[in-house]
Amino acid sequence: MDKRVMWRRLIIVIVAMAVVFGGVTAWNAIKAHFIHKFMVKNAEQPQTVSTAVVSDSQWQPQVTAVGSLRAVHGVEVTTQVAGMVESVDFRSGQTAHTGQVLVQLNAAPDIAKLHSLQAAAHYAALTYQRDILQYHAQAIGKATLDAATADWKSAEAQAAAQAALVAEETVRAPFDGRLGITTVNPGEYLQPGTAIVSLESLNPIFVDFRLPQSDLSRIRVGEPARVSTDAFPGKTFIGRVTSIDSLVDPATRNFEAEATITNPQRLLRPGMFVDTVVDAGAKRRYLTLPQTAITYNPYGNTVFVVHRNPGPKARITVEQVFVTLGPTRGDQIAVLKGLKAGDIIVTTGQLKLKNGSAVTINNRVQPLNNPNPSPREE
Repeated sequence: MDKRVMWRRLIIVIVAMAVVFGGVTAWNAIKAHFIHKFMVKNAEQPQTVSTAVVSDSQWQPQVTAVGSLRAVHGVEVTTQVAGMVESVDFRSGQTAHTGQVLVQLNAAPDIAKLHSLQAAAHYAALTYQRDILQYHAQAIGKATLDAATADWKSAEAQAAAQAALVAEETVRAPFDGRLGITTVNPGEYLQPGTAIVSLESLNPIFVDFRLPQSDLSRIRVGEPARVSTDAFPGKTFIGRVTSIDSLVDPATRNFEAEATITNPQRLLRPGMFVDTVVDAGAKRRYLTLPQTAITYNPYGNTVFVVHRNPGPKARITVEQVFVTLGPTRGDQIAVLKGLKAGDIIVTTGQLKLKNGSAVTINNRVQPLNNPNPSPREE
């Protein structure tokens, strides 16, 4: 009897333990099922991005700098002699030609003196001619003839000096160019060296710019150069490098270069700041991307490369790849290492991605990828 009771109790305990373990196992299975459903339901959704295919293109290496325009010929027109202004024969801002009269000073007294000296020179010449005849007739000595010769040459020199003084009282344009604004008026008395008006030759025009010494081997005299300015958006002026300075500034380690720019419409003016671009060396081929495709980080620059995973449930994912960047050109940037031609990369939407993220591609809107963009007015 005692034995049966013991067996019965043992069976009850075993059954109870089986029920408990079975319940625990069933509960864990049900919990795992619901957790799985929750995870599937709340799994990371694919992010929408735009993409582009990495391709190579031919680039013209360039150096850029901010330059300052300078006239090929530019002066402040002044007077060499003192005098009162008789007439101002130009308008501010007009174009002047070589030899054009700009200002006439009162030259009447000096012209009268010139006539007197010319008459004296003419008389000395006649005296010299008579003395030559008398000398050949042995009527006068050699000393008398020499004195007549000296008087004649001295009188001619004095007349020539006076003629030069009269010519200086007529102020003329020394070269073709555009005149500035003048404040000189008729009746005003001018001292020697008084500035009358600025005169600038505008076509062609120089641009002076500075580059770091590392670019010294990249540019040569004769290389094409282009300048642009915010004064004329979208307009480019063409020229060539005409001079490279013979020294490097020891304070900044920069050297100065000069380019001559064609300016047929006289739009560019001396003193303007311009953006200068100079072709540097032979053309090269680079892998290029839109600059928006690059994620810049303190630990390195990266791009996201798109992979299409095979299988019945094919997913498109991205891989973050480190790249070595080269020069930029407009909206484009060159990649030296890290990618190959044909790779598909993310161009917009990188901020919401991480390594292995699933993506959906939508290329209806693409970022700018123009090697030579120009400003647009809205």
